[in-house]
Amino acid sequence: MNKFGVLSVLMVLISLFAFFILRGPNADLSLIIIILGSLSLLGIISAVISKRWLSGIVGVLTNGVVLVFVYFLLLAKGIGG
Repeated sequence: MNKFGVLSVLMVLISLFAFFILRGPNADLSLIIIILGSLSLLGIISAVISKRWLSGIVGVLTNGVVLVFVYFLLLAKGIGG
């Protein structure tokens, strides 16, 4: 893995830590959606820039999972009011 592949995987780990730090009963859901979504998009971009097959596939898949989770958070925010 080159530096962009490592950066992509690092974005997933930072997203996980940010989620566990920011969660709770009084959590600002909009802030969580913005932070996780932007970190996931940066991770996908760095995975594509890496130009290595393994780091590209791993980076896009793991950041894609985070992005799907952000979509479900956005959906829950819309349903919850």
